[in-house]
Amino acid sequence: MKQTPALPVPPQPRAGQQRAYWRAPISPSALALGIAELARQRDGLVLVVASDTHAAQSLESDLRLFLADAQGADGVPVLSFPDWETLPYDLFSPHPDIVSQRVAALYRLPSVRRGVLVVPVSSLMQRLPPPNWIAGNALDLRKGQKLDLDAEKRRLESSGYRNVPQVLDPGDFAVRGALLDLYPMGSDRPFRIELLDDEIDSLRSFDPETQRSDHAVDSIKLLPAREFPLDAATTKSVREKLSERFDIDPRRCPLYQDLKEGGAPAGIEYYLPLFFEAGKDGVVSLFQHLDQDALLVVGDGVEAAAEHAWAQTRERWEQRRHDIERPILAPEELFLAPDALRAEFNRHPRIEICGSAHAQADKATAIAELPAPSLPWNAKGEAAGAALHSFLGNYPGRVLLAADSPGRREALSELLAAAELHPQSLHGWNDFIAGTVPFAIAVAPLENGFALSAPALTVLTERQLFPERSDQSRRRKRVARDPEQILRDLSEISIGAPIVHEDHGVGRYQGLVVLESGGVRGEYLCIEYAKGDKLYVPVAQLQLVSRYSGTAPEFAPLHSLGGEAWEKAKKKAAEKVRDVAAELLEIQARRQ
Repeated sequence: MKQTPALPVPPQPRAGQQRAYWRAPISPSALALGIAELARQRDGLVLVVASDTHAAQSLESDLRLFLADAQGADGVPVLSFPDWETLPYDLFSPHPDIVSQRVAALYRLPSVRRGVLVVPVSSLMQRLPPPNWIAGNALDLRKGQKLDLDAEKRRLESSGYRNVPQVLDPGDFAVRGALLDLYPMGSDRPFRIELLDDEIDSLRSFDPETQRSDHAVDSIKLLPAREFPLDAATTKSVREKLSERFDIDPRRCPLYQDLKEGGAPAGIEYYLPLFFEAGKDGVVSLFQHLDQDALLVVGDGVEAAAEHAWAQTRERWEQRRHDIERPILAPEELFLAPDALRAEFNRHPRIEICGSAHAQADKATAIAELPAPSLPWNAKGEAAGAALHSFLGNYPGRVLLAADSPGRREALSELLAAAELHPQSLHGWNDFIAGTVPFAIAVAPLENGFALSAPALTVLTERQLFPERSDQSRRRKRVARDPEQILRDLSEISIGAPIVHEDHGVGRYQGLVVLESGGVRGEYLCIEYAKGDKLYVPVAQLQLVSRYSGTAPEFAPLHSLGGEAWEKAKKKAAEKVRDVAAELLEIQARRQ
């Protein structure tokens, strides 16, 4: 059911027209608000194409906030289809969390009749498995169902799941007696399946950190762990295609040998077309996973970003295509070229977001054109909060101060109270929009503030109050790292040099080694700790490792695996951070 809009809805393409044009607002959060209101009023899917991964993550986060009241069965779901975060032809495979999100999105898309899908243009250019393959390889496990553990183990491995000692990431499974621990792709938690003879006796979720079981469930959905099949017949076919297409010596081709042994070599994703037959059941683009009437919202700079991605792919192909031990496929087999992407755009109704350089910028409709005012809290020569006081006294509309978290909301409320400003504290964005409070503060971690003229409404973030603070991404706890930069970092670290693992502390780097886990060969970083204990870190988790920056390397303390020293050191550091924060707040209070 459509909802009466509380906010203005920007125009859609009219009947008989394929395009509408929106002027790019100054604030990305204002664009997200416009898209959210559009999605509320539209019965079909809205595909939002962003110029890069950061823009996609920012839009997705803001959209989830604006549509938080519309996430039920009849609501407006927000889906994402993230980029692999690897460079074309890399010897790295995407992180399991990313693959999990992508597989889940592909599975859900055929049944989504209304919602928003956010993709960076790099993801939209990728070739993908055909729609019927994902759905045809999904499986339900239910309590009371018969289950042959050996057969299920083989089926999981052929679907790309990894047989590991302990389940931690999506795509992992472990067998211990009559227990099957399993982390299904697309799930936000792993499950423990307990068998009684050959029947599923219980299904419970569990915490991967503590390995403790918690809530019982009646059934779980199993999706493929990869975007391609890994059964024996398919991998044999892939080996045959490699031999037919490339002049290789199978004995000297690690890719061929890994497939022969039943593994999934790192970077195998860049051979996706070989896993499917050409023609009707071959690889497709994301457009073939969508309804024909899906409405596209093409972000500012998308076409330029597509041209850049294509040029980078061609360049990397030229650099690597002469390697006879690891032959690679042509870019056209793996990606849509910019011309093909434009052709797909032209088959769908779309809204183009127009920056100042766009040919239609002058004719485009303005959405939330007004920037949020800059109201520095500690302006020189003025009392703390004077600019905000003045703004509130003269502004005719409503004002929301958006905090990143409940903790920030309370801290800001205390700061405002000291300046005789008393906004009403609300839970979130939708409480503000549904009410009539003239000045409020709520938890709404938006990318930036913005202002509307009708209705008169201004949203302020900490950027407007504290412009002197450096911008910090609130979207992810960890910043994605360039795989090539990781390799350069490792090449600069000598064997025996101290390095720091986020969860285990300081150890000494012992180089890269190739290991096999669950039948899958891969590269691991070897770190030696006290008492000679060694930790092997998959290259996909190198974001957990950083350089040691303490005392002289030869005097670096080595922690013990499983010991308490590292946890105590982290706790002590956190306490120091809190102490410094408290001192800064006290200094700030004295200045006021």
